[in-house]
Amino acid sequence: MFGGASHFVENDHRFVPPICLDQIDTVQHESITTREQLDQFCDTIAREDWIAFDTEFVSEDRYRPELCLLQIASGNRLAVVDPLTMPDTQPFWDLISTPGRTVIAHAAREEIRFCYRFTGKPIAGLFDVQLAAGFTGLEYPASLGTLVSRLEGKTLAKGESRTNWRHRPLSRHQIKYALQDVTELRSMQKKLAARVDQLQRQSWLEEEIADLQQAVINGEEQENWRRVSGMSGLSPRQMEIVRQVWLWREDRAQAVDQPPRRVLRDDLVIELAKRETDQVDRIRSVRGMERRNLARLYDEIAAAVRKALEVPEADLPKRPRSNRRRFSNLLAQFLSMSINCVCRQHQMAPAIVGNMENVRELVAYELSEQSSGKKPYLLQGWRAEVVGKSFRDLLAGNLAIRVADRDADDPLEFIEVNRP
Repeated sequence: MFGGASHFVENDHRFVPPICLDQIDTVQHESITTREQLDQFCDTIAREDWIAFDTEFVSEDRYRPELCLLQIASGNRLAVVDPLTMPDTQPFWDLISTPGRTVIAHAAREEIRFCYRFTGKPIAGLFDVQLAAGFTGLEYPASLGTLVSRLEGKTLAKGESRTNWRHRPLSRHQIKYALQDVTELRSMQKKLAARVDQLQRQSWLEEEIADLQQAVINGEEQENWRRVSGMSGLSPRQMEIVRQVWLWREDRAQAVDQPPRRVLRDDLVIELAKRETDQVDRIRSVRGMERRNLARLYDEIAAAVRKALEVPEADLPKRPRSNRRRFSNLLAQFLSMSINCVCRQHQMAPAIVGNMENVRELVAYELSEQSSGKKPYLLQGWRAEVVGKSFRDLLAGNLAIRVADRDADDPLEFIEVNRP
């Protein structure tokens, strides 16, 4: 139970009136604390054509974030589910991974990850209001509070961003803070969807949401050893050592339910790779490896390094070749600034289109003598329509940029170059 004088009013199956943020302290909402209650609640809202939800979790000291709270709005029902009082929350994830409704969330990366872990599927019919806002010219990435202020003219309560959501009982203020994350989602979704439709960008938004979900799934399924900090300059053999030690670290972290970097820091992984030795004495001599919790793991770490040392040369990882030094950095900076110009004309948030690194990739691709292989990020999907043609025309000298309104936030605009 959430307990104390501030726990929820139990009304497991009643309908509640529409929610207003400034009335959350007094409105009745459902407190779901058993699997049976959750089953019944999900059976009921399965008939609705929309579900809005959010999660609260703790990730600092676990291998994977621990789900601590689920806030759900659907139809005229509002509920908070306590995952810590039931075996699992499987019925809800099964529901939102099944097509047949719009599922509304804000900045849903972690929610996608939870859904995939529970079901092995993405969220069906996902509408991410943060992404949708970026496609309609609003700020991106915008916080929930910013979007509620801009679209609903309301202010969200603050003060619980560092709450320990494992702690019970939760106070009435904590519950109000959690509930406000879902009460305005449906209203915002309708407004943003209408604007996206007006701009004829529904397919763009769907593509971006699908790409986001796939990226999250790939992060769950694929090896991410190349993200270890300090990889620059390592040889193929050393990169293989990083890979094998990273794989060992992941297995160990999962077994003891700790963040991988708490098991073995990135800088120690890199130092082990540079030494290229599986001798326990030399592993022990690395500064930082003398920690008490690592002493009993030397043999396991040595075995991981040994495995990397035995990989044939032909099977070692290769560093992707880059030709980005072959062009003027000034050119990339100029094109990066021009993204704002492109986005203003398309009524889109620049950050959702791309960044400086994406521009560098595009310029390198366009100026390469052999522009083959995978197309750069800015030439894929809807981004090719927004920036691809304009950037290519700029590089070809068919477009120019001029100052259109020096007092505007984005004073530049494209103009066609009249050539003889």
